[in-house]
Amino acid sequence: MSYLQFHKEALVNLEYSLHREMLNTNRAGGYMNTTIVCCNTRKYHGLLVVPVEKFNNQRFVLLSALDETIIQHDKAFNFGIHRYPNGVYEPRGHKYFVDFKYDPTPTIEYRVGGVHLRKELLMVHDADQVLIRYTLLDAHSNTVLRLKPYLAFRNAHELSRVNINANVYLGKVANGVSSQMYADLPALNMQVSKRNEFTAVPDWYYNIEYIEEQKRGYEYTEDLFVPGFFELPIKKGESIVFSASLSKEETTAGLNKKFDAELAKHKEKKSFKACLQNAADQFIVRRGNVTQVETGYPWHGRWERDTFIALPGITLFASTPQDRAKKINTCKNVLDTMVGDLQNGLFVNTRKQHDAVDASLWFFWTLQQYEEFTGGRQEVWNTYGKHMKSILEALRTGQIEFARMHDNGLLWIEAPHKALTWMNATVNGEPVTPRSGYQVEVNALWYNAICYTLELATELKDSKFVKAWAAIPALITENYKPVFWCKSREHLADYVDTSGQNIFTRPNQIFAASLKYSPISENRQKFVLDAVTKELLTPKGIRSLAPKNPLYEGRSDGNQASRDRSHFQGAAFPWLLGHYIEGNLKLYGKGFISKAKWIIEQFEEDMNDRGISSISEVYNGDPPQKQRGCISQAWNVGEILRAMALIEKYEKA
Repeated sequence: MSYLQFHKEALVNLEYSLHREMLNTNRAGGYMNTTIVCCNTRKYHGLLVVPVEKFNNQRFVLLSALDETIIQHDKAFNFGIHRYPNGVYEPRGHKYFVDFKYDPTPTIEYRVGGVHLRKELLMVHDADQVLIRYTLLDAHSNTVLRLKPYLAFRNAHELSRVNINANVYLGKVANGVSSQMYADLPALNMQVSKRNEFTAVPDWYYNIEYIEEQKRGYEYTEDLFVPGFFELPIKKGESIVFSASLSKEETTAGLNKKFDAELAKHKEKKSFKACLQNAADQFIVRRGNVTQVETGYPWHGRWERDTFIALPGITLFASTPQDRAKKINTCKNVLDTMVGDLQNGLFVNTRKQHDAVDASLWFFWTLQQYEEFTGGRQEVWNTYGKHMKSILEALRTGQIEFARMHDNGLLWIEAPHKALTWMNATVNGEPVTPRSGYQVEVNALWYNAICYTLELATELKDSKFVKAWAAIPALITENYKPVFWCKSREHLADYVDTSGQNIFTRPNQIFAASLKYSPISENRQKFVLDAVTKELLTPKGIRSLAPKNPLYEGRSDGNQASRDRSHFQGAAFPWLLGHYIEGNLKLYGKGFISKAKWIIEQFEEDMNDRGISSISEVYNGDPPQKQRGCISQAWNVGEILRAMALIEKYEKA
């Protein structure tokens, strides 16, 4: 039995199966994402979703769905499924599903009468192409396969509507047709591995519903264009491959061999760790000379802060002995890409904004992980030392308009109407968690960054830097405790502004205990971790706010404003567990290993739920902790993998 497998009784239950999604990426920014019964429930779902260079590599859904029909004795059995208004599903192909497994690629089996059909779906690595292979495992009479494509040709964040501008005419390609519905978008070539008959029946299918968008408070209906259908005979034991691609297959006879070659590149998912390693690989995107991290599927893009937090886990700590060198190189390639977007001490994000001071400080932490994993201290200093020094200097001297070091050594960050830390949700243009002033985690990261840079500079004899910065760490430690320590709560304040301490119990204080260089004593670190354990720890992550707080919202549901408010007012974040575990292992060593293992094991049950083989963006703060947000989040996967490696390290110590 496959590790990730669902049988008929689960698949025919739409309440169960529509809640579980499969994701397959091409490692170049494109993906295939739908539910395990191939009924789209999100506007982001599609069988071929690819970045388009003309639109700054925003992703577009080209092929939304592909309905397959088996015909015997002039009787048709349609295996497709779509939702229409009033909860109507038509056709109802899920009733023919008998098995789904995801190992190494999504594979579905159907049965009807004497017909037993297998469907395998995969994205071709490093190409904008999806291949779908149909194998007739059993049949007692002549059988015909019909394939009907549903086209969207629209931005993944939008929805399509019937319109007179759509080009409904098709071009001819080898054993298939080509469609370019709009001039600014690329042509989609749809081809089959053997001769077939394509019947042009251009038509729009109206008001297809996406129930997940409805739940999230967005528009949720769209019209999809069907240009016609392919039809061809299929024999028992025969395999036929359908290809949808931005490039043409000059001859389609080799599509079966191509499918097998690509299948060999896909990793098996026979364990919890193997699932996470596969998910980690899918976050790495290489396009041209750029290597970057897709921080969350299906709708997050490249975010500088998320990239640095996720990167060690999804590369270094996701590696196997066989691919260790490759993963180290991938990590360095991402670092080099990010450094190319460093301007005046800040990293520019995909919105061309540079307002995340903590992202620059997470850069130092990522370098620490890279250097400790590879032993490449000299390499780090030679390659990144100048960038490290430029960031610190920019923050110290006030080159950044909203951030600078005060005379007490601490960083003060303030910008009206902006959320400048990782708690960056806004509603109606205002931050949900305004945290201007001294932030507890930013200053812990600041201290860690200075100490680490001084360590390298001292060892590698950069006396000028050492002389200029040597006194700063002591200045920070002298002031960090009196500024942040909240005696009444026996933990660190979340931030301090002109009104004084904000004493909400939040997780941001964890980093003062987990980072290699901490501005507080071990005794204070213990108090911090105890407070987090008592008030914020859940089986699925660390809450963003303690339940006793009147602002606490334990469910991340409803429209965007409601979800954004709950995100940092109570939702549980799995990635924070990596630092929680690290802080406790530093304090208690092997005595914390069993608890750390228990924490990690809680996510194994999620491998066959929601985004199968991965970990979702957030969980409800209230029990039972349900998954919410993106179905696959890079920093969550990365930090769970890094925590696994930390546990192994302490076990061997």
